[in-house]
Amino acid sequence: MLSAAFLDRLQSLLPPDQVFTDPVDCYAYSYDNSRRISSPEAVAFATDAAQVQAIVRLCHDHGVPVTARGRGTGTAGGSIPDRGGLVLSLERMTRIVSADPANRAIVVEPGVLNQEVQDAVRGDGLFWPPDPSSAAYCSVGGNLATCAGGPHAVKYGTARDHVLGLKAVTGTGELIKTGCYTTKGVVGYDLTRLLIGSEGTLAVIVEATLKLTPLPAGTAGIVAWYRDAAGCAGAISAIMGQPLIPSALEFLDAGALGLLRTHYADMVPAGAEALLMIEVDGTPSDIEQAGAAILDACRKAGLLEAKAVAESRALWAARKALSPLLRDIAPRKINEDIVVPVTRIPELLAGLAEITGRHAIANVNFGHAGNGNIHVNLLANPDQEGEMERAAKCLDEVFDLVIRLNGTLSGEHGIGAEKRAFVAKEIDPVTLDLMRRIKGVFDPKRILNPGKLFPEG
Repeated sequence: MLSAAFLDRLQSLLPPDQVFTDPVDCYAYSYDNSRRISSPEAVAFATDAAQVQAIVRLCHDHGVPVTARGRGTGTAGGSIPDRGGLVLSLERMTRIVSADPANRAIVVEPGVLNQEVQDAVRGDGLFWPPDPSSAAYCSVGGNLATCAGGPHAVKYGTARDHVLGLKAVTGTGELIKTGCYTTKGVVGYDLTRLLIGSEGTLAVIVEATLKLTPLPAGTAGIVAWYRDAAGCAGAISAIMGQPLIPSALEFLDAGALGLLRTHYADMVPAGAEALLMIEVDGTPSDIEQAGAAILDACRKAGLLEAKAVAESRALWAARKALSPLLRDIAPRKINEDIVVPVTRIPELLAGLAEITGRHAIANVNFGHAGNGNIHVNLLANPDQEGEMERAAKCLDEVFDLVIRLNGTLSGEHGIGAEKRAFVAKEIDPVTLDLMRRIKGVFDPKRILNPGKLFPEG
């Protein structure tokens, strides 16, 4: 329970419209796309770095948990205030501080939307490569907190690869500056890469200097339909094993295609049980060469059809619509974003089929196959007796499979609260202890986003 002294001091720091204490107002900040719910006792809306410092310093002095939050689009429960306390919303920090196309850089506050960055620099022939499916709604701060990726990470990398520097507020309210304005710099420890992906557990990002990339001269699409997942998985390995890689390589399994058939009847050929959606970019010559090489690599057992497509926007729109459509199958979706080496994808898909079949849990798989990042969706109905228990056992075995295949539990969604119980499967006790001690240096009272990332203890 927040003390009267804490609330009085909070309300003295900010104008009245920047503090919520009514439970009805606060409820909108109690959930994200994970569908977990835990209500804060208050919400504070910072509009600049100085206010973030003052709020975090107040929480430090009173030992109040503080959960930084962007737009709440995350799927792992990372922005849910599991321990109550205060939600620190950064959604009103929306300034583009400066744009510098000559040096391929843009400086933004954390509440700027991903799409707003793209719109601001497109006229200069530039873009920021991280492109999650929620780009129109998610904030840069949230992208950095989880190290977001997206379909084009196969060629361009994830958020961590496209940030020059940060300003952030530690758990004691100190403002730190990391990185530099140039693309080369080795002075001091790389705290920028440490903070990206830390989900607000080390510091609250208040400004980011993003590294921009020239837009490709052109793009072209390829689709390849397969009669089974095994042949499709073999093609993925072949495509990524040759020199001319795609800029995007998306995989959809039979369950995903079944959903598309239901909503886009004319899109999926008869007999197709797996699909690769491929994009290549570059100059006309680059596209021609890469397209020919990739089409050749697609010709594996089980191929029904592979062809270049002049217009692929409808297919990409359908791909992005898949996640919400999954609730047509079952009301509860356990959405994981595991990653395995590309050559192990055939083993992964075979293992998933065996595990989910044995536990009688519906499963739909799709995702960014070019870097082995498959979105595994376990679909269950909480109203069916024993189904959630079977789903939990199924998930545990899925994570064991991923680790056996030399993979990782999360590629872009983060750990949040949803996956923290499984972290010890991947990270050994000595390394976990070191991470906890690093957390203590940045946040000695452990007030920043408690209950996230690390398993209990």
